[in-house]
Parts: sequence; C-alpha cells; structure tokens
Amino acid sequence: MDGRRGKQEMVPKNVAVLGFDGVNALDLSGPFEAFATARRTAEQNAGVSYYNLMVIALEGKTFTSQSGVVTQAQKTINTAPPLDTVVVPGGAGFRDSARLQNAAKWIADRAESVRRIMCVSEGIYPVAISGLLDNRCVTTHWRIAQEVAQRFPAIHVSYTASFLKDGAFYTCGSGGAAIEMTLALIQEDHGTQLALSVARELGVELRPPGEDDALPNPSDYQSGPMERLAELPAWIAGHLREKLSRQVLAERAGLCERHFARLFKRIFHQTPADFVEHVRLSEARRRLLLPRNSIDNVAASVGFTSAASFRRAFERRFGVTPRAFRARFEFSVQDVDHEPGNMQTVVTSYKTVRLR
Repeated sequence: MDGRRGKQEMVPKNVAVLGFDGVNALDLSGPFEAFATARRTAEQNAGVSYYNLMVIALEGKTFTSQSGVVTQAQKTINTAPPLDTVVVPGGAGFRDSARLQNAAKWIADRAESVRRIMCVSEGIYPVAISGLLDNRCVTTHWRIAQEVAQRFPAIHVSYTASFLKDGAFYTCGSGGAAIEMTLALIQEDHGTQLALSVARELGVELRPPGEDDALPNPSDYQSGPMERLAELPAWIAGHLREKLSRQVLAERAGLCERHFARLFKRIFHQTPADFVEHVRLSEARRRLLLPRNSIDNVAASVGFTSAASFRRAFERRFGVTPRAFRARFEFSVQDVDHEPGNMQTVVTSYKTVRLR
C-alpha cells in the first residue's frame, strides 16, 4: 500500500517466523531482520509501520537453535493471531518425526487463512508433508534438493534457483537466499524503492523480479565431498568473458575431461556447458538493469560471441528478449543515500512480466 494514503489506512501485516528446538538460527534471523529493516525504514521515512513481526514457538515458548542460541518466542502455535505471512526456517530439529508432523499439521491448518508461506532450506519438509506443494515448482538447499525430489515425487524441484515463487508458496536455500527472497516479498508489498533501501542496508543485492531460475550462489557449493570442484562457480562468475569450455574447466579442476564432466553433473545436476550459460545469462540479466550498458556490450561482457546468439539464448532461458526485459524497467537519477551530490541512476519501477 502506498504510504501517502495516510497512516490510518495502514494496517501492519502480521509476519511470523516459526521457532523450534534445533532451528537454524540464520534461517530464522535472516528473514526476520529483513522484514524488521523494512519496518524501521518505513517508520523513519513515512511514519508508518508495515509489518508486525513475531516469533511463534512450535513447542515450548523458549527454544534452542542447533548452534545453541536460546530464543524467547512472543507466541506459540496455540496463541498465534491471524497471520499474513509465515516463514518456516530449516534446521536439524526437523529430523525429529514428531516435531516434523506437528509443524506440518499446524501449517496445513493455517494454510487457507494466510496469504503466503515461505520455506527456507529444510523448512520445505513440513510444508511438503502437508501436500501443499504438490504439483508446484520449488527449490531448496543444494544439499537436500535431490532427497526432496525423491521423497516427494509430486513436487517439481529446481536444482539451480536461488529462490522461487509458485502461487502463495516461496522456497529458497539457506543463508543469503532467504534474505533475497524476503526482499522480493517486501518489493511485492511496498515497491522497489523500499526493497532497494533494505538491500543496501543489509549489503545484499535485490534480484530482478520474475519467477525464473536465478544464479546459483557460489558459496552454496563451497563444501562437500567434491572439494576439487568447489571453487569453480565463483571462478566462472569472475571469468565470464573468457573461453569456458569443458576442457578449460577440467584443467582448472585438475581432472581429465571425462571424469570432470561426470563429477560436475553429479554435483551441479547439469552439464558444464549448461551451467556456464546459466551463469552468463543470469549475470547479463543483472547488467541489463544498468541503463548505461547497451545490449551488445552486455552480451560481450558475459562471453557471448555475438548479440544475436545472446538474444537467442536469453529468450530461450527467460522467455523474453533482452530488449523486452529491459523495457519493463523505468530508470531515473536519484539521491539514493539522501546526501547532497550523491546522485545515482536506479531502477524506480517495473512492469510485471512473467518469465518462464
């Protein structure tokens, strides 16, 4: 709602984060802090409160995270008020079957009365058990994505998206992906300028709107059994203009091509060529948001040999041409930090277009 309509019309949305013993503290605190920053920014700039935030305990009112952080919840699942948004964080606590079933039941009971449900990492499990995600597109932490796909065959799992929206359900990996997804919700609720302010405050990026796969976070792949491939996503992202053939990547990893290709697909669930194209196109999409960059320059800067091949690949991946994608946005020069002389070109609005 536009803050100019008056304080009396602004009813804060009730946003609840579910807490339980064994919760991942970052999955809980990341979305909570993003919503809190939006609330604080709106109160300072417009004198209105957009969000009423609370932690709701699944069991006792006090719970301990898997890292040992003790948290006192404001409400329990039995005393929670009507809610607009529910955030279900992940954590080792969901390995307890009784706790998992308890969460699934509460979510199923609340599903019809809430506007949207966010699942962070393992937080996808109780929502999936409830059946609410059947026939929907979801994503989750790379470590459990294959298990989720096998355990819940009615759910369509993306292995590369940072976060996805399908109807009233939002899913993501852990850490930064949860904050990025929360920014997208803030943007939906109160516009791009507030979301940009929160992103700058938290030191993260505001991803372009759309329901397409986003660039995988390289840090998601920095641990695990395949250490020889762990640094490749970050290295690829930093060398997009260069030749990134399978041979080049195999030499970088210190492996023969055949063994490299087999291990790469096992870890990233796609071929090296598909992965490189995905990184290039996702980075190109971000660079298109800078009005000083021409489409030809963006194509060359991410490693495409011609603008025509870039356009075809972009349209195949996202369902729109680079020119049509850029046409959604309106740019203006603004004092983004509220300091004299600090003028920057920023995205001020966009036209909503569904991407494949």
